[in-house]
Amino acid sequence: MTNTSNRDLKIFAGRSSAGLTERICAHLGMAMGQARTIAFPDGEVLVKLDEDVRGRDCYVVISTCQPVNDNLVELLVYLDCLRRASAARITVVIPYFGYARQDRKDEGRVPITAKLVANLITAAGADRVVALDLHAAQIQGFFDLPVDHLSATPVFIEHFLANKAAMPDLCVVSPDVGNVKVAEGIVNMLGGELAIIHKRRLSGSSVVAQAIIGSVENKTVLMFDDIISTAGTICDAARLLKENGAREIIAAATHPVLVGPAIERLASGAISRLVVTDTIPLGSNVDPIRDRLVVLSVGPLLGEAIRRIHNNQSVSALFKQTAGPKR
Repeated sequence: MTNTSNRDLKIFAGRSSAGLTERICAHLGMAMGQARTIAFPDGEVLVKLDEDVRGRDCYVVISTCQPVNDNLVELLVYLDCLRRASAARITVVIPYFGYARQDRKDEGRVPITAKLVANLITAAGADRVVALDLHAAQIQGFFDLPVDHLSATPVFIEHFLANKAAMPDLCVVSPDVGNVKVAEGIVNMLGGELAIIHKRRLSGSSVVAQAIIGSVENKTVLMFDDIISTAGTICDAARLLKENGAREIIAAATHPVLVGPAIERLASGAISRLVVTDTIPLGSNVDPIRDRLVVLSVGPLLGEAIRRIHNNQSVSALFKQTAGPKR
């Protein structure tokens, strides 16, 4: 790719997304913007730009993953820094949007924190937001800014089409009713059959898979979800699928949050392969499941979105050939 149009483009990385930002910049054929995030002993952070951004089209890539609040504050400080340094346009690229699961009042006297975070990003000086597989599609409407909501589906589809011979008698399983539209879209692109798991949530961290709508006997099962957090839902579903005769179970998720007992559950569960993306950096804690873990990069996808936005081209072409957002 020629980088002649990148003269006024600057892409900066938060501490949580340095590796992904390098892959974005590699796709665009340019160097990453020079900046430092300095952490003080009392927990405060300072962002210092090491190059001029006056009149430039600037992008800051930060996943607000664990530690969520530290990364969120770093993002807000980055925005204030770029605005005060006279950047012409500031676009926030949020591969993983923390607090996305607090998107509505599902009981009395609770906040809608996803909306609060959207307000904070807007107030800090962002002009535009690029997000990937938000947990709820309506979060786009929480921003009083243009939002490009991308899907990682094309990245997964490319991978599974290349490995389709190793997935005979494919059955795509929706791990819950809210993911049925996504699972149906995957079936349309990969082929195979569709099944749905009916589950019941007992608490914020406890979900019980109760029944399967459809047949998975002697099938290679592929389950898609946007987030794997404590892995309770996905592992409980895998157990139910195995009990109903599934030959092999492959799980795929855009955001590998993987907190609490997730690694232990995945290591001892029925899932033979876990396919995720690099929206969240993985550490040594995943070593127990390293042999069954596949990490795909969304760097080229995000890089292409940045290129199109920078050149004032349509981004809607990137929304084609996707399975649609989770409801």
